[in-house]
Parts: sequence; structure tokens; C-alpha cells
Amino acid sequence: MKKVLIIEDDTALRENTAELLEISGYSVVTAPNGRVGIEKAKTESPDIVVCDIMMPEVDGYQVLESLSGSADTMYTPFVFLSAKTEHKEIRKGMDLGADDYLTKPFEEEELLSALESRLAKAEILAKHRAEGQQIQPTHSEDALRNLNELKNFFDDNGTISEYKRGEDIYKEGEHSNYVYLILKGVVKTHRMDESGKELITALHEADDFLGFTSFVDNVPYQESASALEDVELAGMSKMEIKDILAQSNSVSLELINLLTNNLSEIKEQLLQMAYSSVRRKTAQTIIQFAEVLHKKPTENIKISRHDLASVAGIATESLIRTLSSFKKEGLIEIEGRNIRIIELEELRRIG
Repeated sequence: MKKVLIIEDDTALRENTAELLEISGYSVVTAPNGRVGIEKAKTESPDIVVCDIMMPEVDGYQVLESLSGSADTMYTPFVFLSAKTEHKEIRKGMDLGADDYLTKPFEEEELLSALESRLAKAEILAKHRAEGQQIQPTHSEDALRNLNELKNFFDDNGTISEYKRGEDIYKEGEHSNYVYLILKGVVKTHRMDESGKELITALHEADDFLGFTSFVDNVPYQESASALEDVELAGMSKMEIKDILAQSNSVSLELINLLTNNLSEIKEQLLQMAYSSVRRKTAQTIIQFAEVLHKKPTENIKISRHDLASVAGIATESLIRTLSSFKKEGLIEIEGRNIRIIELEELRRIG
């Protein structure tokens, strides 16, 4: 039975993750902070460490540095837990030698898959070390190993550009020469229907890719992209990315999986637009914006009624009437362009 050390200061997340892993057949040791985590790594000899980045006293970086510097733990696989907006922090952790990272909240399958693959790799490497063998790379030594390294490559080598709120990044029909990684801010992608009405197709946040089209044909952008708030991007040409993917099957497969998941989300949004009531569309869109903008229920969401209506797929007038109804029912508060959620669970239950 493999032993997992979980270092996480969020009690609920720590306990829930431990329970999940125990049910899945792992032996689990937990630590509420980095200081205790370092001690338990030395006394418990875990097979793998799963560690939060941002913690009081001793953070995840210090934990990784401590374990990497000890002969007893230097080969122990190390997986970071990180909020999705912490791209710079993730990159720093990978540069320090972490084996992988998971973004919170993560799915059960993501966690189990990460542990299985890292434990299997560690076992193979341990066998090679015991036999005194050198591991030969299957590709160029410069080949990227995973999607996170591709994002770091964008950050290091991409062309940095900044856009103010409301500015266009690219327009539908323009040559799709570049792909972007969002470093900061939120971007909306949108199209015009036959009547000239704008339809927002997706919202993209920090650490998301933007602008993928065909690598084979010279396909123009199929939609426009605009900054919903001040945005910073790292851009690379499609030819550069094509060369990178040609060197790494693993990155190519991860990217295919990512784009497939994105398509599934867009399909779900279109189904919602087609079959949901106006009240449900409005409620779900408010919640979606709150999640993408990382707003707590008590914080104001500053977004135009036009953008809300475009994502919901309803007329602006219908949205405004529905917002007024929600306000009268005590579900939200409205002050100018600001919307604040009062009864989150009631909004979720609207059918």
C-alpha cells in the first residue's frame, strides 16, 4: 500500500482528500502546515507528497526545498496544489523541481491519475538508480514534458501584450497566426449572429489558452476576443507551437484533452441557452461570471448588462426585467452596474 502525505492548511480539503485516497486504497498521512509537513515527511517516509503552495509559517516552496535537500526525501515525488489564478506560483514550483501540480478545485480522477503516474515514474527511476543505469530521453532533451511546461514556455518566450478593458484582441475573420496564454485578466470570445446580435461563446481567465485554430490549414479566427478587464497575454506563433508539439506526444495529448473539455463546456452552454428558461439562464450566468471573476458571494460583480445578456443568450431587455425580479425577491442586490449575490443557493435552484 502506497503512502501519501497531504500538506494542506484548509481543514475541509485536507480531510476530504485524505478520505478519498483512503477509499482508493492509499495509506494517508496529513499535516496542517508546512512545518509539520516537513517533520512528517522525514518520520513517515511517504511514497509521494501532495502539498499546498500558499500556507502560513512555511509555504509549499520551502517544503519542496527542504525535502529536495535531504537524502531521505530528495527522490520523493512532489505534487503541488494551487489555485488556478496562481500561474506564476505554479511556474516557480515547477522550476524548483516539483513533479506535477493540480489546480483547486480538482476532480477525483485528476488526483488519482496524477498520483498513479508519478508513483509509477518514481518506481521506474528508482529501479534505474539501483541498477546504475542512465535514463535515455525518448525525444530531444529540450522537449517539453507536460502542459504546464508548455505554459511556462509561453511565459518565458512568448510576446507579452496588454489590453485595456473593452479592447479587441483579435476579430473574427482575421488571420489566426498566434495562440495566446492569458497571464492576467478575463477575456470573452464572441460572435455576431445573422441579425447582428452579439453572442458570447466563452469566458477565459488567467492560465487559459486563447485563439486555437487549425495547425494544418490557414483557418482564420472563428470568433472575436475582447478584454473584459485589463488583460496581459503571452503570444506565440502557430508554427512555433506546431514544432513543440511535434517533439512531445505527451503535451499533444494533454492539449487535445484540454480542447475537448472546452468543447464539452461550450456544448453545455449552448444547450442551456436553447432549453433553459429566462430566469434560469439569468441565474446561471450571474453565477458563471462570479466564478470566472473569482468573486465571493458577498463581493460585487461589475459587468455590463449587455455582456450578461450575451452569455445568457437572451435579449438585454429580458435580462434587465429578470434582474429586477431577482432584486425584489431578495436574491441579489443591484447598485449601478454592480450585482451582489445575496442568496446563492436559491439562484442555483432556479429551474
